[in-house]
Amino acid sequence: MAGLDLYRAKRNFGITAEPRGRVARGKTKAARVVIQRHDATRLHYDLRLELDGVYKSWAVTKTPSLDPAVKRLAVEVEDHPLDYGTFEGTIPQGQYGGGTVQLWDVGTWAPQGESDPLKDLAKGHLKFQMNGERMRGHWALVRLRDDAAKPGRKTRHNWLLIKENDGETNRKDPDALQREVTSVKTGRTLEQIAGAKHGKVWNSNRPDGKAESKATPKKTATPTRAKKKTQLTKAAKKPTTKKKPAKRSR
Repeated sequence: MAGLDLYRAKRNFGITAEPRGRVARGKTKAARVVIQRHDATRLHYDLRLELDGVYKSWAVTKTPSLDPAVKRLAVEVEDHPLDYGTFEGTIPQGQYGGGTVQLWDVGTWAPQGESDPLKDLAKGHLKFQMNGERMRGHWALVRLRDDAAKPGRKTRHNWLLIKENDGETNRKDPDALQREVTSVKTGRTLEQIAGAKHGKVWNSNRPDGKAESKATPKKTATPTRAKKKTQLTKAAKKPTTKKKPAKRSR
């Protein structure tokens, strides 16, 4: 399926409020890169590279390593609309991708050299320069050989995300990025996003494609013990009006 066809096929927009999106027209000055930390069935990192009007996307199963010797599995997933690149919030459980999403890194990217990134992806080997707030320098995506198709199961295209040798390589502290646990957008942790009372939630009861803000219902004010005591004291001190005795008639 081309463009966003697969993205839309995975979702029923009559019951989910995720953005339907569209393929963007024209080229931007600098292609965007977005990495969303996604606490779904398991915690992973969604790498998204803007290309050909959509986000080419991979689910990286572990925190990217700064050591070129350590390779991270990156499972190719469907293209996503560019609207998806600013989302941070919670997708309700039971919906596709249900869980908490954190905007973990943003920036721009560019292919290394004069190569055509679409052709490089088709060949299964993309080298690119990342200019994010957390991930920088030269990186590579290398596609693995597909496993034999099994009955009733779709073939998954697996890649490896590899850091290349440059000034951003860190062999002494290859897992330094694991300590980055906050959002570059809001500074919140995944737990804070999940527990936010007014956080944006992609809920199935919003067919208009907009994120819903859940507000905590207001509680009816109840008098405190001190207030009740004051009211009782006032009532006890309030003078009672004595009735005058009625005059007897002669």
